[in-house]
Amino acid sequence: MSRYPKIQLDGTLVAITGGARGIGLATAKAFVAKGARVAIGDLDLELARAAAAGLGPTVTAHPLDVSDKASFAAYVEAAETAHGTHVEVLVNNAGIMPNGAFLDGAERIDRLQFDVNVHGPIHGMRAVLPAMVERGHGHVVNVASLAGKFPLQGLAVYNATKFAAVGLTAAVRLEMAGTGVSVTCVLPSAVRTELSSGIDLGVLPTVDPEDIAAAIVGSVRSRAAEIAVPSYVGLATKTVPLIPEGAVRLIRRLAHDDAAISRVDPTVRQRYLDRVENQ
Repeated sequence: MSRYPKIQLDGTLVAITGGARGIGLATAKAFVAKGARVAIGDLDLELARAAAAGLGPTVTAHPLDVSDKASFAAYVEAAETAHGTHVEVLVNNAGIMPNGAFLDGAERIDRLQFDVNVHGPIHGMRAVLPAMVERGHGHVVNVASLAGKFPLQGLAVYNATKFAAVGLTAAVRLEMAGTGVSVTCVLPSAVRTELSSGIDLGVLPTVDPEDIAAAIVGSVRSRAAEIAVPSYVGLATKTVPLIPEGAVRLIRRLAHDDAAISRVDPTVRQRYLDRVENQ
C-alpha cells in the first residue's frame, strides 16, 4: 500500500510554472487530457493566455516571476481563486540554460540562473507545502535535469543549479515523510525545446517535451523520488563514478560533451540567449 493518499486527477488543480512553452506546455496538455484543471504561470503572460485559450476552459493563465517570493504567492492565490479549489499538484518547471565557457560568464546571468532554477522551486514549495501538509495530501514535482547528476562543459553554472535542485528535492522529500505529501525530482536529458536550441548535441540522448510530460503525470501515481528520462541515462550516471577518469574523458570526447561550447549555431542560439538576457 502506498504511504501517500491517492490523487485523482479528474478535477484536480495543477499549477505549472513556465507553462506557456516547451515542457511546461506539454505538461499542461497532458494533465488536461487526464481531466485536471490547470493554472499556467509564466513571465510571458500574453503567451500564457494564448496557451490557456488553446487548451480549453479548465485552464487559466497567470503572471509569474518564480524568482520573486511574493509573485509566487500571488500566483498560487490567483490560481486557487480562479478555480475555486486548492493546488493539489505543483510542477516547478520554469528554468533557464545559458551556455558558454565558464570563464566568459557574466555574474548577472549566473545569479539569474540560481534565482530561477533554485530559488524558483524553493519559493514554489514554500508557497504550497504548508497547506498540503495541513490537508495531509499533495504532490510537488521539481523538474531538474540529468545535468544535476552529470556535469557538461559549457554549462558549469547551469550544472551547479541543477545539482542544487536535485539535493533540494531529496532533502525536502525527507522532511515531508509521514505527512502524506510527496516531492519528486524529474531528471530530463537534453530536451528538444528552445532551451537547447542552436546546440548540436550529437550522440547525446535527446527526448521530446511530451516524454517529460508523461513522466511528470506518471509521478502523481508512482510518487517516485527521482525519475530520469530516458531511464537508462539515469542508470548511467550511477555507474560513471565507478569508471576510471581517463576512460570517462575518452567517452566524453567521443560523445562531444563540449557541445555547448564547440557545436553551437550562434545565430539560432542567440535568440534564446537574448530572451534570457531580457528577463
